[in-house]
Amino acid sequence: MTSTAILIPARLESKRFPNKMLANIDGKPLVKHVFDKCKEADYDTYVVTDSMQIYNQFDADTCFIEEKKYENGTARCAGATKHDFFRKYNQFVNVQGDMFDIRPDMIDKTVWHLKHFPITTLYCDLKDGEQTDVNVVKVIKTNDKALWFSRFVQHYGERHLGIYGYRHNSLSSYPLLPVPQEERVEKLEQLRWLKTGWDIGCVKVDFTGEEVNTIADYEKLL
Repeated sequence: MTSTAILIPARLESKRFPNKMLANIDGKPLVKHVFDKCKEADYDTYVVTDSMQIYNQFDADTCFIEEKKYENGTARCAGATKHDFFRKYNQFVNVQGDMFDIRPDMIDKTVWHLKHFPITTLYCDLKDGEQTDVNVVKVIKTNDKALWFSRFVQHYGERHLGIYGYRHNSLSSYPLLPVPQEERVEKLEQLRWLKTGWDIGCVKVDFTGEEVNTIADYEKLL
């Protein structure tokens, strides 16, 4: 039987927007907005963090804290799932803590596509002005398979969204993979899988909402 959990990796040390996860929106921190919306999808949902400030926003049974520093959110999710508590789940959905407008149907599509790929993600159409914005990640794909991800590609591709699905074996393998130069340049953790031959499935959704990548994105929500 398949058992799925949602993991929201959250840290305070964002270079583009320090303390972003605790940014106040209508009296509630950003990460709590994302958590509450994920809960609507009716999967067990957890925040995984290294910050007591973030941990204190949640009940102890919904937030997993580990002081170890990780290089990115995927590595933090992989580290958390080594602990006994998470062994009851055989697949996971990583919703990035800045996905303010995450919806249950987006999570359901990510989970559904894990039937076909060991790793899945979502994309939507690029908006005007996003083609040349390095804060917007683009995915190059063929059919429902991702070929490449980039911040710097211009004028083509689709808008990649901050949500991933993993089978347990693909997530647990992540810390063992070599870090390619392309990942260091792009600051995109998913390139590690592509460079070592893993397939990443991608599903299109209609999405006109906000991801809070920068302070300017946050100010749109105020």
